[in-house]
Amino acid sequence: MQLQTMNSPFDQEQIELINRLLPMLTNNQKIWLNGYLAGTQSAASVAVEEQPGLEWYAEQAEVIATRKVTILVGSHTGNCHTVANGISKKLQENDYQVTLTPMDEFKPKDLKKVEDLLVITSTHGDGHPPDNALSLYDFLHSKRAPKLEHVRFSVLSLGDSSYEFFCQTGKDFDQRLEELGANRIHSRIDADLDFEESAAEWFAGVFSILNKAKETDRPSTLTDVAAQNTASISQPIYSRSNPFHAEVLENINLNGRGSNKETRHLELNLEGSGLQYEPGDSLGVIPENEEQLVDQLLFVAEWNPDEELVINKQGETASLRDALITTFDITSLSKPLLKKAAAFANGNALANLLAPENNEQLRTYIHGRDLIDLTQDYGPWQVPAAEFITILRKIPVRLYSIASSLKANPEEVHLTVGALRYEANGRKRSGVCSTQCAERADVGATLPVFIQSNNSFRLPQNPDTPILMIGAGTGVAPYRAFMEEREELDIPGEAWLFFGEQHFVSDFLYQTEWQQWLKDGVLTKMDVAFSRDTAEKVYVQHRLLEKSKEVYQWLEAGANVYVCGDEKYMAKDVHATLVTILEQQGNMNSEQAEAYLTSMRSNKRYLRDVY
Repeated sequence: MQLQTMNSPFDQEQIELINRLLPMLTNNQKIWLNGYLAGTQSAASVAVEEQPGLEWYAEQAEVIATRKVTILVGSHTGNCHTVANGISKKLQENDYQVTLTPMDEFKPKDLKKVEDLLVITSTHGDGHPPDNALSLYDFLHSKRAPKLEHVRFSVLSLGDSSYEFFCQTGKDFDQRLEELGANRIHSRIDADLDFEESAAEWFAGVFSILNKAKETDRPSTLTDVAAQNTASISQPIYSRSNPFHAEVLENINLNGRGSNKETRHLELNLEGSGLQYEPGDSLGVIPENEEQLVDQLLFVAEWNPDEELVINKQGETASLRDALITTFDITSLSKPLLKKAAAFANGNALANLLAPENNEQLRTYIHGRDLIDLTQDYGPWQVPAAEFITILRKIPVRLYSIASSLKANPEEVHLTVGALRYEANGRKRSGVCSTQCAERADVGATLPVFIQSNNSFRLPQNPDTPILMIGAGTGVAPYRAFMEEREELDIPGEAWLFFGEQHFVSDFLYQTEWQQWLKDGVLTKMDVAFSRDTAEKVYVQHRLLEKSKEVYQWLEAGANVYVCGDEKYMAKDVHATLVTILEQQGNMNSEQAEAYLTSMRSNKRYLRDVY
């Protein structure tokens, strides 16, 4: 809206200044300015000539508006996107120009145009970049990478300290940007699975440094407003830090009699939560340790279960037993944890295990053992329980691919959860969250949950695009969501499912639903592989290879390929099979086949949700 001269108390020059300023103001700046002007009316003791004029404010608005921050996100499960979205919002509300881009949508050559660069990335598998970061990662490590002396940067790296190459991708980006001449404005922070506090610490440091340039060019009143805005950023009602307690409506074992697996189908009530999700998203479940396991640890460690202790930086307290049930991870070991525990151990045996020459022995020891094993083998600990638990990380949330469409199931969310049970080192073991869902999530109970968006695993925007879905076991969950969505919206595109499990009779998850979708034409084709029903084990990659010609035709016709399930074996073997199909049917060599899949990945046609 432009100020007009008619009936205005301003002269023409003042009106021009006002009209230059108003379009550049944010809502928060307008509110502040309104309050400032009101204050000058009542503060008769303050002379008008002592206050900055409108021309000055227009100049400051231009200075503020030219700040440019680029946020590049490499994400697999969506955690990095969640952090980046929050940071982008905070920066924008404090008058920064922000461009937030997934790494696979960023043109690497545009690095020459970047001023302030924030890299937020996860690490995948054994130290590899997530799929959507591969192209940028390869470009930066190639000879084509430009000198970046003009770029200021900082890296936030998310990872899992139980892996040997913890936060490796973030470390690689950080080192390579420095090698290319970029200037680090804040040290890299490597965040574990309970990343919220680390991410907040990193952003606070980055924001402080970015803000220094502004603070030298504007009055403290504007700086104070920015600080207030940062402190008052609204958060979603229900999130990872404030989960919704969803009532269990159904909890059904999908496996038949005689199966050596237990796969639970859970239906949860989201009524009143306001939570929204899309097919391809995940549901985060915040689990608790089994009480019996905690009691066993307390006995082995000779700890007092009723000891009161502080469990977080906010100063909240709980009994030791309750803290071990609800807060701390006691079921997994990692090299960083053992290094910290060695300082509390009786003798040098644990320190010797951590010696470089014993790396293989260390990996063997860590696999399949928990804190009870560690305490039995290297305890008793030479410090009180309250000090020892400070080295433990928080219980990691579990992310499960959502198995339902919200459009088809309003105010509900469905999960497909495989209960993990095994025996190792003379003790029975179980998955923390999966067995909680199987054994302690009866109908009527509640589970603390939140939605984890995953924009890297979406149905195609064009409904006519064919989709080819590949999954084994619980990896079929998101495809059930896909089919429900397409059925609800009457989407006509072709859909082909490759599904694998152990036995046809007992392990064909959602069998009747797939058959009905085939009958109704929602699902075009289905090929299954039941590895234990034949003398020679047959997996989904074998079924793909059997249908090589038709699979290649679908690829050439522009089909999206989805892979969901185990990365180390299934997804790796499926990728190798797709390369083989391209070589055989497309007359390509291995390099050309890999380039074909890389191009599909860049165009969001080769999408993976693997773990």
